[in-house]
Amino acid sequence: MFEARLLRSSILKKVLEAIKDLLTQATFDCDDNGIQLQAMDNSHVSLVSLTLRADGFDKYRCDRNISLGMNLSSMSKILKCAGDKDTVTMKAQDNADTVTFVFESPNQEKVSDYEMKLMNLDLEHLGIPETEYSCTIRMPSAEFARICRDLSQFGESMVISCTKEGVKFSASGDIGTANIALAQTASIDKEEEAVVIEMDEPVTLTFACQYLNYFTKATSLSNQVQLSMSADVPLVVEYRIPDIGHIRYYLAPKIEEEDS
Repeated sequence: MFEARLLRSSILKKVLEAIKDLLTQATFDCDDNGIQLQAMDNSHVSLVSLTLRADGFDKYRCDRNISLGMNLSSMSKILKCAGDKDTVTMKAQDNADTVTFVFESPNQEKVSDYEMKLMNLDLEHLGIPETEYSCTIRMPSAEFARICRDLSQFGESMVISCTKEGVKFSASGDIGTANIALAQTASIDKEEEAVVIEMDEPVTLTFACQYLNYFTKATSLSNQVQLSMSADVPLVVEYRIPDIGHIRYYLAPKIEEEDS
């Protein structure tokens, strides 16, 4: 028997918003430690990795490891039926072919349950190697979302350049060029508004704006976003979900075409 209960359904709704544009279906792997999801997007350009720890749930029970293959657009439709303040419980029997979502209103006067068919998804597990990154940038997530949105008006690619002076985001296209530079915050009054840069060596990489804009769908999950970069390895965009886990997106840099 698997059962996981969250006091606020809004967390699960936001998690789904953050992944459903990249993934159409995914396997939620549940064990004693919590729920994990790992999947490449449909075009095999980026990877999504989600962790929800067991201790972050109001109630969590998982008698044996279970993999729940779900169609994310169906799951999204079901979660839209829950109020943000409703509690949500996910339940599945061992070896079941369905999962049940139970929503309870705060005063418990309304209880609704939705059963959804599970899918058999043969997805290989991708080992994500532990990497030491040359640059780590922590910044307000809303600021990063805005930069990605603004620069995608100028070109399909965005260059992220990290030096000891700060971090620079730039894009160029038919209209012209755009550059946004952020310096490290001198004094930190509010941690969520700080820009913090840790750098061993300067890095400049180019990424597809389209995917960065998909990643920023997770902005509502966290006040801060962390970008980790090293030359020739995928960028990691991480949003920490308070008290329960994190969502990480991996995106390979674009290889610059040499002018022959």
